[in-house]
Amino acid sequence: MEWNKTSVKFENGSKIIASSTSATAVRGDSFNYIMLDEFAFVPNNIADEFFASVYPTISSGKTSKIVIVSTPKGMNMYYKIWKDALAGRNPYKAIEVKWWEVPGRDEAWKETTKKALGSERLWLAEYECEFLGSEDTLIRPTKLSSLAYDDPKAATPEGLMIYKEPEKDHIYTITVDTSRAIGLDYHAFIVLDVTKMPYQIVARFRNNTMPVMLLPNMIASVAYRYNEAHLLVEMNDTGQQVSDILHEELEYENLITTTIKGKKGQRATGFGVGRVQYGVKMSNQIKKTGCLVLKEMVEGDKMILTDFDVISELSTFVSEKASYGASEGYNDDLVSCLVLFCWLSTQSYFRDLVNTDIRRKLMEEKIRKMEEDLLPFGFSSSELDSMDQDAIDLGREGKTPKNTYFGEWESGANPNGSW
Repeated sequence: MEWNKTSVKFENGSKIIASSTSATAVRGDSFNYIMLDEFAFVPNNIADEFFASVYPTISSGKTSKIVIVSTPKGMNMYYKIWKDALAGRNPYKAIEVKWWEVPGRDEAWKETTKKALGSERLWLAEYECEFLGSEDTLIRPTKLSSLAYDDPKAATPEGLMIYKEPEKDHIYTITVDTSRAIGLDYHAFIVLDVTKMPYQIVARFRNNTMPVMLLPNMIASVAYRYNEAHLLVEMNDTGQQVSDILHEELEYENLITTTIKGKKGQRATGFGVGRVQYGVKMSNQIKKTGCLVLKEMVEGDKMILTDFDVISELSTFVSEKASYGASEGYNDDLVSCLVLFCWLSTQSYFRDLVNTDIRRKLMEEKIRKMEEDLLPFGFSSSELDSMDQDAIDLGREGKTPKNTYFGEWESGANPNGSW
């Protein structure tokens, strides 16, 4: 038997090694049994590469096994593996051990331990196996733990995931957050179906290596696919370059513009008239508004998040000074897209965009029903003379006569286009 600091080698040729977490932890070797301890605490920004280096070392053996043991820590890669195991979406078997299953632990031990920890959240994570976010996340930890995600219907190697194909007459928006694509922060964009509430993520893109020059083509191809979606680009840093290419070279027409309205700050206008910018520059004011609306939408079930990585980023999107941002070692690029969208949703341009189609459909439906109600009845010429002929003609042409029931609806509709 041979010993050193990181391994033990036996006379029969087998060995046991211990390795630290890295992208090349055990790459190049072959193992029959691997245990990953406290895997939930591997930072998100290296978890994928670490797991990718470990898994191939045991995947070829028929009797090989991998065991992942950890205390929960937020909605990260370990959380996804655990949830997928419970749902039968991966080959792992989920085994949960809670505090009362350990011999010698009783209610008295529980109360003593909870006092020693000094935090209900720590107790729930350490001993109740609860996947909770940090106490200071934008979204309540209890809400985060209840959020469900779907498997994408299609995915590309570049990082595009499709959850729902585009539907005829549906309205879509895309918000874009760019980076420098040097392996750290991600290019990201989210496609939302905004035809009606709850709004739903139908596709998303995230990539931290794609050159900036190629990103506009990716965005435009997805935008055209989703009914020429209305597109808002954050112009900070490389976003200006992306916006310019979309506008000047690709000539994408549904690029949302903004203008500065004095103390009111930036306002979405949706079309290029006057002194406008093709996109929006993220500011403290926009981020504050976007975060408040995002919290309201998610906790009020007004938005279906769908994507695991979005939920994971929200679990580490925490309070920092007077704002919110990703915890150290984590990313918030997809959340930034949602923050941008939520700010956009407060703009009168967006309300007009969403409501116009709904108002038109409701008007057509009301007129159709009115005509159906009238058709079964016969009218004599004298009866017709006593009616407002102009109002009848306008109704048949799909127009709204003044001082009628429809006119009252048109002026009194609420921002959601409902009664």
